[in-house]
Amino acid sequence: MSTEQQIAHDTSTYNGGGGLERTAAAITHWTGSGAGFGIAVAIILIWGITGPLFNWSNTWQLVINTGTTIVTFLMVFLIQRSQNKDGMAIQLKLNELVAAVEGASNRLIDVEDLSERELQILHSHFRRLAEMARTEADVLASHSIDEAMARHDAKNRRGPRR
Repeated sequence: MSTEQQIAHDTSTYNGGGGLERTAAAITHWTGSGAGFGIAVAIILIWGITGPLFNWSNTWQLVINTGTTIVTFLMVFLIQRSQNKDGMAIQLKLNELVAAVEGASNRLIDVEDLSERELQILHSHFRRLAEMARTEADVLASHSIDEAMARHDAKNRRGPRR
C-alpha cells in the first residue's frame, strides 16, 4: 500500500466528524467563551442569593456541590480531548517542518512516540549539539545532529587553526 493509499485509508476509517465529536467540540468552544463564563458566574450568584430562601439548608448546599462535581468530571474529559487534539496538531506541524527542512534529522519525526529512555538519549545528543554550537564561530550556523557531529569530527581531524 502506497503512502497516499495509507493516508486515504486512515482518514476514511476515522470518523472525525461524528456527532459526539461535534458536540464535544461545540461544548469546549462554548465553555471557553465569555458567555460560558458569564453563565457560570450567574449560576453561582443565583445560588448564593437563594441561600436565605432555603435557610442555608444541606439540600441547598448539596445542589451546588453535586452540580460542580458533575461539571468538573465532564470538563476533565473535554479538556483532555482538547489538549490531545492540539498536541497532535502541533506534532504534525513540527513533523512537517522537520521533513521539509533539508539537513534536519528525520529521527525527530514522531519523536513523541519514543520511550522515555530514547527521549533522554536524543536529549543528550541535542545537548552536545548545543555545546558544539556555542563553540561555533558562525552564530547563524545550524546543523542536524548528524551534520554537526560530522563537522565537529572533521574540525578535530584538521587540528587547531593557526
